[in-house]
Amino acid sequence: KLIPRFYEINSGDIFIDGYSIHDIKLKSLRTQIAKVSQDILLFNDTIENNISYAMPEKSVQEIHDAAKRAHATEFIDKLPDNYQSIVGDKGVLLSGGQKQRIAIARALLKDSPILIFDEATSALDTESEQQIQNAMEALRKNRTTFTIAHRLSTIENADRIVVLDKGTIVESGSHGELLAKDGLYAKLHQLQYSG
Repeated sequence: KLIPRFYEINSGDIFIDGYSIHDIKLKSLRTQIAKVSQDILLFNDTIENNISYAMPEKSVQEIHDAAKRAHATEFIDKLPDNYQSIVGDKGVLLSGGQKQRIAIARALLKDSPILIFDEATSALDTESEQQIQNAMEALRKNRTTFTIAHRLSTIENADRIVVLDKGTIVESGSHGELLAKDGLYAKLHQLQYSG
């Protein structure tokens, strides 16, 4: 929430390409950021309009391309009205995985250079998580990506993992480096994969 300036920092600074986020106009800063969280905001409207929300200038072809790259066409094509299907209030007519893919399609359509995944797979079953992981992988290409996750499978391929404990950074490194340290990350990894 600090990067898009939903909260102001009270010490230190955050830089994007050498510029302090405080020297960037708020609208311009937020244009550079796309976010996919566990709580997806969908409207009682069509799939097409939910994907293009806040980007009405995008063409139908661009919307469909984003849905395809988000692996959303796998379920959209099976719906009676395809892209014109109504999702219901808050997306009640869609599964958790389907809503996530709509959110990923929305982020792909926005095409921002900075991407924030905030617990984007936390409420999904293993099969849905794998589909979302595939869609997220497509979205990460050529972007600076921040992934906030308790489910370690979501972050194993990250260039750098920062482990927080009660709001304090306790470890940092790649997946392999953190396993070799045999610290908190390794313990959490062992707990999650022992089952």
